[in-house]
Amino acid sequence: MSSREIADLVEARHNDVIATIERLFAKGLLRSGRKTRREATGGRPTEVYDLIERDTHLVVAGYSDEHRARVIDRWQELEGQAVKPQQLTTIEILQIAMESEKARLLLAAQVEQQATKIHSLENLFKEGMTHTQFCKGLNGVNVMQVGKYLEARNWLYNESKSGLRFRVASYARDKYMTEHQVEVTPHGKEPFVSFTPVLLKKGAVRLYDLYLAGELPMKKGWNGLYTHDKALRGAA
Repeated sequence: MSSREIADLVEARHNDVIATIERLFAKGLLRSGRKTRREATGGRPTEVYDLIERDTHLVVAGYSDEHRARVIDRWQELEGQAVKPQQLTTIEILQIAMESEKARLLLAAQVEQQATKIHSLENLFKEGMTHTQFCKGLNGVNVMQVGKYLEARNWLYNESKSGLRFRVASYARDKYMTEHQVEVTPHGKEPFVSFTPVLLKKGAVRLYDLYLAGELPMKKGWNGLYTHDKALRGAA
């Protein structure tokens, strides 16, 4: 309740009510927070306080029983307005119902799409797969270009100066991909370690998302269907 309304209810000058509020604030008795707003009343702007119910009763404690009763009645009126349910028109009710149904259908579609995606990945992804092996199962993907595509996305880097020998880049390491390493001992030559980038499950999920988004390099003769071979065989 504003200090202006309090003054009207107790039939007092607004300045006198303000003085009472300031005095109670100085004593640390009010909990409303010392906030005012400027209210234009035709003349110069006036400082107005907004008080919670408890503080309002403290401010009017020194006024007559009749005045305090007016303040109590006004608070009950305000509380009744606050809890009174809003009356909606038939059109508004229908609009709310339509929006609710749209949200329900959208959520159902998202859940179904996610379930299909999870099922597809379970059929397609196996631990230790390379990105090439994974993408061979995706209809239409140009497998020969996937390595270069992942290099451009900073998943891989080429450590060879004369050919292609991919390693996992720091951006994707232990996030999307890891490496299997094997010591190779060629006949008559020094042994060396060979590194093979392999997908982690999170990397397979991300690759599959990129596939469905149409961002992977695709074959020129691709038929436009986002499917994968293992899922089709399983359905058959």
